[in-house]
Amino acid sequence: MDTGLAAAYGEALDVLLRRAHLMAPDQLGELALEGARVLGAADARLWLIDYEQTALVALLPPHVPAPDPLGVDGSVGGRAFRGPELLDVDAGDGARRVWVPLLDGVERLGVVELVVPSEGPLPDQLRAAYEQLVHLLAELLVSNGSYTDHYEWVRRRQPMSLAAEMQYGLLPPLTFGTERVVVSGLLAPAYEVGGDAYDYALNGDVLHVAVFDAVGHGLQASLLATLAVTAYRNSRRAGLDLAHTAAEVDAALDAMFGGERFVTALLGQLDTGTGLFRWINAGHPAGMLLRGGQVVKELAGVPGLPLGLNSLTASGPEAFAVSTESLQPGDRLLLLTDGVDEARTEDGSFFGRTRLAEFAAREAASGLATPEVMRRLQQAILRHQTGKLQDDATTLFVEWMTRDTDQLTP
Repeated sequence: MDTGLAAAYGEALDVLLRRAHLMAPDQLGELALEGARVLGAADARLWLIDYEQTALVALLPPHVPAPDPLGVDGSVGGRAFRGPELLDVDAGDGARRVWVPLLDGVERLGVVELVVPSEGPLPDQLRAAYEQLVHLLAELLVSNGSYTDHYEWVRRRQPMSLAAEMQYGLLPPLTFGTERVVVSGLLAPAYEVGGDAYDYALNGDVLHVAVFDAVGHGLQASLLATLAVTAYRNSRRAGLDLAHTAAEVDAALDAMFGGERFVTALLGQLDTGTGLFRWINAGHPAGMLLRGGQVVKELAGVPGLPLGLNSLTASGPEAFAVSTESLQPGDRLLLLTDGVDEARTEDGSFFGRTRLAEFAAREAASGLATPEVMRRLQQAILRHQTGKLQDDATTLFVEWMTRDTDQLTP
C-alpha cells in the first residue's frame, strides 16, 4: 500500500474507532460516510438484507425517507451480496459505484455502496482498503445491534409474530464458517415461524448441530422449541455425549408437559478433523448426504421416539441410538424439518423429497457457496406454495472441508 493511501487508511480507521465508542447505533451510516470520505469516496450507504433474503434495505437514520429496496435477484447490489464479491462499475460523470459485501465472518449482513470519483476501475490497493473499512463497519453493526431496535426496524418489511420474535432471539447467526466447515440455516415463513429451530456450536474440532420441530403452531410451539433448544445447549455445555444430551432434553420436556407435547429432533456431531458424523434421530425426517453435486443417500439412522415421549416406554440415554457416517471432503449434509418436503401448493401437490433432492443437488453442483444455495432453496419452497407456507420449513446445510472457501468472502 503506497504511503498516501496507507495514511488515509489509518485516518479512516482512527475516525471509526474513535467515534464508535460514543456512537448512537443509528449513526452508523453517518460514520460509514465519514470514514469512506477519508479514503476518497464521495458517498457511502449501508444496505441490510431483509428477513426473507429477497431485498436489500437502506440503513438510514430514523424518519429519513428511504429509497426503494434493491432486489437481491436483479440488482448490482444484490449480485455483490449473492457472490459475495466486490463489484466496481462505471457510474458515469467520472465516477465509479463500488459495492462491497458486508460480512461478519462469512455471515452475509448486506452490502455497502460507495461512490468514488475515478475515470477507470479502482486500483487493487484502494479496493482492499474499502474491503477492510467495510469489514470494520460489519463488526460495528453486529456489536451495536444489541443496543438498538433500529437495525431490526430496517430489516423487517412486515410485522413479525410474537412466536417468530422468540425463535429469532433463540437462533445463532444464520451462517458460520471456517476452513474446515461451513454451516448455514434458514427459517420460513420468516415473519411467522413458530415451532422450528436449529442450533450449532463449534467446540475444538467438533461441530455440534441440531434441528428441532415442536408439535403445533404459534406461541405454544415456540415455547416448546425454546425449552428444547435451551435444554440442548445446557446439556451440550455440560460436556454430555449425544445420547445423554438427548435424554436430558427428553426429560426436560417430559417434566414440563408430562408426555402431552413433544419435539422431533436431529442431534449431530461432526468431527471436523476426520469427517465422522454421528447423529441421533428422534422421530425426525432423515437428513440427506450430497456428494459431487448428487444426493447419494438419506441419513435415516435408527429412528427413535420424539423428545418428550420416551418416558412412555424407556427413558434415559439407552433409548437413543447413535448412527454414524464418514464424510468425504466437500460433502454437504442437508438437515430439515417436515415443512420443507411437505410444502404443498393450493391444489395439494407436495414439494416432496425428490424435488428437494434434485434442487439441492443442482444448486450444490452449480459452484455456489453454501449460504447462497440455502437462500435459493428457501425461495424455491416459497414459490412452490405461492409464498404461503402451511407449516414451518427449516433447512440447515453443513459442508465439510470445502475446497471453495474463497467463495465465502470477496
